[in-house]
Amino acid sequence: MLNSTFISSPLEQFEIVTLLPLSIAGLNFSLTNSTLFMLIAFLIATLWISLSFYQNTLIPTNWQLLKESAYEVTASMVQENLGSKGEFYFPFIFTLHLLLLFCNLIGMVPYSFTVTSHIAFTFGLALSIFIGINIIGIQTHGVKFFALFLPRGVPLVIVPLIITIEFLSYTIKVFTLSIRLFANMTSGHTLLKIIAGFAWTMLSAGGLLAILHLIPLGLLLVLIGLELAIAGLQAYVFTLLTCIYLNDVLEFH
Repeated sequence: MLNSTFISSPLEQFEIVTLLPLSIAGLNFSLTNSTLFMLIAFLIATLWISLSFYQNTLIPTNWQLLKESAYEVTASMVQENLGSKGEFYFPFIFTLHLLLLFCNLIGMVPYSFTVTSHIAFTFGLALSIFIGINIIGIQTHGVKFFALFLPRGVPLVIVPLIITIEFLSYTIKVFTLSIRLFANMTSGHTLLKIIAGFAWTMLSAGGLLAILHLIPLGLLLVLIGLELAIAGLQAYVFTLLTCIYLNDVLEFH
């Protein structure tokens, strides 16, 4: 029977597909859809910033206004959490914010790929930031940096226990930073795919169900708007937590 409707899995959209196989010395350097859309997000972000400088007029263009808004949001974030010390790290934080924002937004385009929906990407990014922050902390405070794991006035008897707890709570930041972004993007896109598949099934059934499919379709439109807001919010939260963690090692006493 050719009348049966095929509904694909909502998790199929997260499958990593090799587009250009490439292996060098036994190492896999293949171009995948994840790599491709990450490069697209970077190129679009670069193009977007470049357009804001295309016309240098007294009255800002729309591109300039958008860029200035994104710049002010990131600048206020850095100022509130890092103060004057954040000026040195602002280029990295601004780049991080834009990259995550465009990766999230591009993932909302039909038939695209959401790079931030994979824990491999978010964990790798969070781990590299965590390592960099610790290097900055050690360069700034030297050996005293490790006193972070031992609060003052702790009785000698419970020192090993306190160090273990402090170390675990400190390293868990990598997992919370990566899982928060990954889980929000994955769950949101999965829900959208389920609702869209449900609406398509009702429409394909015909009759009264074809009319009632407007209900899940309307819900889908609302969820798309909500997911767009989450895409921007999660990029902001990831960048904000990066600023907070960086401030913790810079203001270490």
